[in-house]
Amino acid sequence: CRIMAITSAICNSFKVEILQGGHNFNDSSGAPTGNTYKIALFTSSATLSKSTTAYTAPTDASASPTSTHEVSTTSTGYPSGGNTLTPSADPVLSGDTACVKFNDTSFSSASFTARGCLIYNTTAVTGFTTNRAVCAVNFGADKTVTSGTFTIQFPAQTAGNAIVQIA
Repeated sequence: CRIMAITSAICNSFKVEILQGGHNFNDSSGAPTGNTYKIALFTSSATLSKSTTAYTAPTDASASPTSTHEVSTTSTGYPSGGNTLTPSADPVLSGDTACVKFNDTSFSSASFTARGCLIYNTTAVTGFTTNRAVCAVNFGADKTVTSGTFTIQFPAQTAGNAIVQIA
């Protein structure tokens, strides 16, 4: 019996890719304009961790469960691949820690259960994998919405709080 789990972590591949120029978190007013990031939701059967290198679309997004254990597109209010994230500001320093902040994102008229998520970069950059993983997050418990709005709130853009931070 193989136990699957979502472990909250910055992905190891991301750590290398930022040093190679594979990620830009500037907002739309930044120079250069930042990459496009998405957030995909997963069930408790998914395996996500620091070893995750890329988002992989399920072979059938409407299957329940999907092959990757991503929330199914037949679940009301969930688009294939998740929602696009919008950086709320360019990255900043908080003390000696670089921090990123995204605007909160919502799934409207939704009915599904999610245990965690993967934030990933969808911008094609020559020499890099598509849909590069940034971080995996375990919500701590299954989160269920029934005919409502499922909102992901991002923490402050400060050291010790930001969703993505490099110390």
